[in-house]
Amino acid sequence: MDKLLIVDDDKGIQKQLKWSLSDYDVVLADDRESAIAAVRRFEPSVVTLDLGLPPDEANASEGLACLQEILTIAPHTKVIVITGNDDRTNALKAIAAGAYDFYQKPIEQEVIEVIVSRAMSLASIETENRKMRSVAGSDIGIIGNSAAIERMRMMVKRIAPTAITALLLGESGTGKEVTANAIHLASDRKEKPFIAINCASIPETLLESELFGFEKGAFTGAHKTTKGKIECAEGGTLFLDEIGDMPFNLQAKLLRFLQEKKIERLGGRQEIAVDVRVVCATNQNLQEMVKEKTFREDLFYRVSEITLDIPPLRDRDEDIIILAQYFLNLYAQEYNSKAKGFAEDALKALRKYNWPGNIRELQNKVKSSVIMSTGIQVTALDLGFFDEVDEDYTLDLNLRSVRESAETIAIQKAYALAEGNMSKTADLLGITRPTLYSLIEKYELNINS
Repeated sequence: MDKLLIVDDDKGIQKQLKWSLSDYDVVLADDRESAIAAVRRFEPSVVTLDLGLPPDEANASEGLACLQEILTIAPHTKVIVITGNDDRTNALKAIAAGAYDFYQKPIEQEVIEVIVSRAMSLASIETENRKMRSVAGSDIGIIGNSAAIERMRMMVKRIAPTAITALLLGESGTGKEVTANAIHLASDRKEKPFIAINCASIPETLLESELFGFEKGAFTGAHKTTKGKIECAEGGTLFLDEIGDMPFNLQAKLLRFLQEKKIERLGGRQEIAVDVRVVCATNQNLQEMVKEKTFREDLFYRVSEITLDIPPLRDRDEDIIILAQYFLNLYAQEYNSKAKGFAEDALKALRKYNWPGNIRELQNKVKSSVIMSTGIQVTALDLGFFDEVDEDYTLDLNLRSVRESAETIAIQKAYALAEGNMSKTADLLGITRPTLYSLIEKYELNINS
């Protein structure tokens, strides 16, 4: 049931509003201090706020201050201010300060019901929209809403309908293959194959036949004619990862394919026309390699018709938690885990860490944490950030969250130290076995005695 906070020092009006708005889970407050405490504790979607609050009931100063504080700590809350019938000026001040709407006394049940209902609906829609924006672009695999990712997503969608050859640059683990696949999914080739090949992982003697295919008898062991990756990608997209590691003598053949859109299989004499979109990627400096004569200059200009720089995870602060939650949901379902979110110490550790391995490292840490977690919240300990568990811990002001997180971590530590013995676990915690079992059930910890 949606939470509704009613802030009014008049007990009669509190009772009237609570009765009129009985479809909601109503919380009451009668001054600024209790209102702020209720916002922190119950996180209401909508607040009705009387501007004439004590100790200054005759004026709106306390009510306006309360409004400002509510919107500071919970900016998405819909606040409906309630004023006297001759106080339109302060009502407009409240709207200018960020209030959703205002209503003048005397209160009419039908009118206030409509205003609150509309506010609740809008709050619900905005919550869903924020969730959708947090995984915006997930239909093409690009997750996040940082400015850098928004720019990259825009570039992907602009170049996707074209045949232009794209070069993706970025550190290892930043998601170059994901970006290449996004270009494919956003194009009209999405129903055709997406073929990826890592030029660094295939021996030089095999890479040519892997790319271009071979005819029967072309070399010892070539018992039948075999298509290469380029032919297999017909109509779709070919992703050449780590192109900087391609052998120099093979670069000329790749250049000819890119220019002519034709290939010859190894040992063959017939040219084969292919319709393939090519995306390349590397974490090396190709321009330096061109100067050093280890990468062909003409090939460099051919593969870099447009270049996309993929930002490292450390430069995507707001995306770290979004990606972590995405991976948490994914692996919690895969491993049938109860984990649903991150404890405060885990969130702090995720933001503080520098992520040298980028998204791949984050993905691996979250995956292992889901396996290690025994509760509904993943802790810093689960993530492997041992230094963050006891170091400079900043408490959440929501005591329920603090208590749950602290007790969950304590139970997990004690259980590990007791090597799974429940009596020893209870002794270490200084509680009885029934109390321990009660806490395990309360926090849905996956601990088996």
